[in-house]
Amino acid sequence: MDSQKDLWELQQKLLRSMLLKPDNFDDAINLCLDQHAMVHSSEMSQINAVTFEDELWEDLDETVFRTMPTVKDETIAWSLWHLTRIEDITMNILVADEKQVINRENWLEKMNIKVCDTGNSMTDEEIIDLSLKINMQELRKYRIAVGRKSREIIRSFQPADLKRKMEPARLRRVLDERAVLNVDGAHWLVDFWGRKNVAGILLMPLTRHQKVHINESMRLKRKCHSIGYN
Repeated sequence: MDSQKDLWELQQKLLRSMLLKPDNFDDAINLCLDQHAMVHSSEMSQINAVTFEDELWEDLDETVFRTMPTVKDETIAWSLWHLTRIEDITMNILVADEKQVINRENWLEKMNIKVCDTGNSMTDEEIIDLSLKINMQELRKYRIAVGRKSREIIRSFQPADLKRKMEPARLRRVLDERAVLNVDGAHWLVDFWGRKNVAGILLMPLTRHQKVHINESMRLKRKCHSIGYN
């Protein structure tokens, strides 16, 4: 897996250099899809490879999934929730101006939660509460649905789409739908995304952000095992 991580990092640098070169558009899209596949489960993309998320799910039990090992840590549950919500928001609201996946097929009810924002401003207590309530397998299914929708959007792109800026009306939608809360610790996200074009969203958060949080989740998994959680 270390060699796969090294390769992913090299390909991410290559993706950054390719995304805005019109003559490399098809190659850039294919590379983006490859990078995206590795930060999701292989079930999502149907690739014949063990992905970084597959490694996280391997032998992951409910206790470790929901545990915050030490104060000011996160949980694997929160981390997977957070990165999936951000993918759903950025790809479906900002990039495609479509309905969020979470607002289709009763995903909140299926996951047994009411929270639909990114969770950036949550306290430790709120993170633990979400982690204890959320249905582990339904979160996994929601994540697959979000990933597949993103790939559908990416495959629909034309070269000019990559340079397209985030529209103010779509940024307002993010706040209006309470996908990001307009509070300290969260609303900066809207400003951050507002400075990007579509190519920037594909680099961060669609690919890089997910890799960061999966790495963090693997660290949490190891920490839980080291202090006696199985």
